[in-house]
Amino acid sequence: MILVENVSHRIGASDILHDVSLSLPRGGLTALIGPNGAGKSTLMSLIARLQPLRQGRITVDGLEVGQVSDRDLAQKLAVMPQTAQVSARLRIEELVGFGRYPWHRGYPRPEDRAKIEEALDRFALGDLRQRFLDEVSGGQRQRAFTAMAFAQDTDYLLLDEPLNNLDIAAARDLMRLLRQMADVDGKTIVIVLHDINYATAFADHLVVMKDGRIAAQGAPSEVVTEVLLRDTFGTDARISTVEGRPVVMV
Repeated sequence: MILVENVSHRIGASDILHDVSLSLPRGGLTALIGPNGAGKSTLMSLIARLQPLRQGRITVDGLEVGQVSDRDLAQKLAVMPQTAQVSARLRIEELVGFGRYPWHRGYPRPEDRAKIEEALDRFALGDLRQRFLDEVSGGQRQRAFTAMAFAQDTDYLLLDEPLNNLDIAAARDLMRLLRQMADVDGKTIVIVLHDINYATAFADHLVVMKDGRIAAQGAPSEVVTEVLLRDTFGTDARISTVEGRPVVMV
């Protein structure tokens, strides 16, 4: 379980998060949704220790963020940030291999190479392994970053807006792979999404944020209502139900 307790955060003079407390369940796929500026990515970055935690407490299976070593946390939690700063002249195989660094610390073992091969195969990247990142499509690039996180072989995987700039086919493929990681591999996936319909279609649990606070949380069928859309997103869109899950109509 990821436990967030009384977390507040400021950037300059702006309050971004206001006394946020929640527990993110172990197992399955949890989506953080909400309007722009709600604080979703900031909360994700604090859990992922990409920004220093100044007020409140966050634990991952009892490991306290900011107190436990980065190496110990990296063996428990993998992160795919919204913008990853890596060289475009990095090969796919090299990128995926970075996921094993928290384990081998620069001295790869046979089990590390086996996990890299498993990740390349799982994400259909074998034929692209020698391609540079600037030689593949946006969808293939996102698959490679997800494969790197998979190769890290952690219980938890955090992804910040991984569907940005992906077409519908690439977005659906990536969400299906994440769903498979949750169902087959037993991973706990926490993902920031802008598209509420992807969240309702693939997530088990939703956390809705607005103005740096938790507006609602629970199963998609319980959380996504026309009242929530009006009060949180400022839209009067209608909701239909398809196969037991809510769908926001355009």
